[in-house]
Amino acid sequence: MPVVRILPHPELCPEGKDFEVRRGAMLCESMLKAGVAIEHACDMVAACATCHVHVREGGASLAEPDDEENDQLDNAWGLDAQSRLACCVKLKDADLVIELPKHTRNHAREK
Repeated sequence: MPVVRILPHPELCPEGKDFEVRRGAMLCESMLKAGVAIEHACDMVAACATCHVHVREGGASLAEPDDEENDQLDNAWGLDAQSRLACCVKLKDADLVIELPKHTRNHAREK
C-alpha cells in the first residue's frame, strides 16, 4: 500500500503525518480519515479548490489533472507546478509527499 507523508503545517498538521492508503483511494478522504483537517468546502466534487495541495514527491505516478481540476486550480492560493486538488487525486502504487498550502481560498473555516 502506498504511504502518504504530510509535511508539517502549523495549523492543520503541526507534527506532520505518515499513513498508509489503499490503492485507488481519494487523497482528500484519506487525509480526513487520518486526522488531517484539510478544507473541502464543496464536499469533494472539484468545485471549490479549498483542498489544494502541493504534491512534492510521487506526482509522476498520478493521472494528469483533467480540465475540471485545472479550471478550479486557477482559483487556488499559492499555485505552483505541483499543485493538485486532493479530491481529484487517486492513489496509485507510489508513495506521496504532500505539502499543505499556508492559506486556502476559503475565508472561514467550519469547525
